[in-house]
Amino acid sequence: MKFENTLAFAQSLDQADLLSDRRNDFLFPQQNGKPFIYLCGNSLGLQPKAAREVLELQLSNWENLAVEGWFEGSSPWMFYHKELKKLMAPIVGASPLEVCPMNTLTVNLHLLMVSFYKPAGSRFKIIMEAGAFPSDQYAIESQVRFHGFDPKDAIIEVSPRAGEYTLRTEDIIAEIEANGAEIALVLFGGVNYFTGQWFDMEAITKAGHAVGAIVGFDLAHAAGNVPLKLHDWNIDFACWCSYKYQNSGPGGISGIFVHDKHFGDTTLNRFAGWWGYQEQQRFKMEKGFVPEAGADGWQISCTQVMPMALYHASLLNFEKAGFIEPLRAKSKTLTSYLIYLVNEVNSSLGEEQFKVITPAEEKDRGAQVSIIAKQDGKEIFQQLVAHNVLGDWREPNVIRLSPVPMYNSFEDVFLCAELMLKISKELRR
Repeated sequence: MKFENTLAFAQSLDQADLLSDRRNDFLFPQQNGKPFIYLCGNSLGLQPKAAREVLELQLSNWENLAVEGWFEGSSPWMFYHKELKKLMAPIVGASPLEVCPMNTLTVNLHLLMVSFYKPAGSRFKIIMEAGAFPSDQYAIESQVRFHGFDPKDAIIEVSPRAGEYTLRTEDIIAEIEANGAEIALVLFGGVNYFTGQWFDMEAITKAGHAVGAIVGFDLAHAAGNVPLKLHDWNIDFACWCSYKYQNSGPGGISGIFVHDKHFGDTTLNRFAGWWGYQEQQRFKMEKGFVPEAGADGWQISCTQVMPMALYHASLLNFEKAGFIEPLRAKSKTLTSYLIYLVNEVNSSLGEEQFKVITPAEEKDRGAQVSIIAKQDGKEIFQQLVAHNVLGDWREPNVIRLSPVPMYNSFEDVFLCAELMLKISKELRR
C-alpha cells in the first residue's frame, strides 16, 4: 500500500476498517476534558466497557448466593474457568485442554520451570535472549540458584550483533547448536518488550528440540498481539499475562499452556495444590495428589473469580473481532503506517531525530514500535503526554508506541506523528 502523510488519508483508512467499531467497546482515559490518544496497550490495555458489568454480576452472585455461588447461578465459580479456556485457546493456537487461566505471570513462569527445567549432569544450562524483561531474568536466576548453580555458569544470553538492536534468528539457532549438549531449557520471550521484535518461535523450538532441550516462552507481549500456534509449533510450555493486549485490568490473571504431549508424563515435578487435583474427586479431600487432566492439573489455588470475570469480558471482545487474524491484518498496516509517518517526520526535520529499532519486516514485529529519540527524548515524551498522546518511556532514550488494532485508529497514529514533528520543531527554536 502506498501511504500518504495527510489526515484525509488516515481517515480514509479508518472508514475502510472493518474493525473500527470495536473502538466503541473501550473506555479511554481523559485529560483536560479530552480523551487520550492511547498508544500504551503494550503496557496496560484499555478497560472494556463490559468490565463493570461482569464485575457487578459476580458481586451480585456473591451477595445473593454467597458460598453457594461455587455451584449455583448462571456461571458457577467451580467451573467458570472453563468458559475462559474455550476463548483463550484460539488466541494462542491451542486446544482448550492445553490452556488454563490462573495466578499471575511470573508465578506461572516459576511453576512451569519447576516442571520443565530439569538439569541433569552436564545438561543444566538455560538459554535466553539478552535484555529480556527483568522479571524473566530474576525468575531464571533464582531457579538456577535453587538447583545449586551459579547463574554466570548456567545462563546463556544471546545478544544482538554489534551496532544492531534486534536478534537474528540464525544467531539464536547457532548459539543453541553450539551449546546443545549443555542446554536443558530454551526460554525466550515471544515478543521482546523493549524492541518489539517478534522472534521466530517455530524455528527456535525446532532448534531447541534438535539438541534435546525443552522449549518454553513468556508471551507477555505476544498473546493477543500476534498469531500464535503453540500446539502446532510443538512448543512445550508457555505463559502470559492478560492485562496488555488482552485488556483484563492491572495485575489481571495470567494464562498457561502445556502441550498435550506432556499430559501422560508422570515424572514431571510440580508444586501441587487442591485446585489442581482431579475435579471429580476434589471434594473427597484425600491424601496423595492426583492431577486433573490437561493444563488444569497445574492449578494450585481456587478460581480467582473477579480477575477471571474481567478477563472473560475482554475475551468476548476478541470473539466479536474474529479472534487474532483480522486484528493482525489491521495491526500490520497500523504499524507500517506509523513507521512511515516517523520517517516523514525525520524528512521534515532534515535529520534522523527518531530511529525506529523495531524490525522493519512485518513478520518480525507485533503492534509495538520502539523509537530512539536522539535528542530531547524525555522532553518530547513529556510533551506528548501533556498534549494527550500516551505511549511509554524506557530509559535511556526510547519511546514505545503501540497502536492496538482492537481500539486504535489510523487517525490516532497520524495525529501522534504530527505532534512529534511539532514538538521537535519547537524544541529546536
